[in-house]
Amino acid sequence: MFKLDEIKELIELLDKTSVQELEIENEGARLCIRKPIKTELVQVQPTVVSGTAPTAVPAVSAPAVITEPEAAVSPGEKAANLHTIVSPMVGTFYRAASPDANAFVNIGDKVGEKTTVCIIEAMKLMNELEAEIKGEITDILVENGQLVEYGQPLFLVKPE
Repeated sequence: MFKLDEIKELIELLDKTSVQELEIENEGARLCIRKPIKTELVQVQPTVVSGTAPTAVPAVSAPAVITEPEAAVSPGEKAANLHTIVSPMVGTFYRAASPDANAFVNIGDKVGEKTTVCIIEAMKLMNELEAEIKGEITDILVENGQLVEYGQPLFLVKPE
């Protein structure tokens, strides 16, 4: 079960990020927190057409977030049949176990299904992420210490 303090902390953390939705399952309990999409009216002045009145246009004030893996993969990489390792959760991405340790993987490294590629910190828990595919790391798509979202591409792997 989730404690009230944990839920409040999650809501505060979500409020401070661009993440719009968070879903967590723990010991059979499921928690889903969503931010409401805020809209505001913006007055648009016509510039070319004369004799028309300004119109109100709804505008979304929330920042645009790209969560589709295809957005980070160029057409050339799609043709090369690269596998994308994505984040299984919202959290902070770390390339190494500690600030002074070597990175788990670098571009050009060979990985196996059980090779740890990074750590995702969520709710003060360190979650090791395994490659789940045999191949070679061709690209690292996020920076160390960066906040990542569920489904966000992290690594590109050329399968063996």
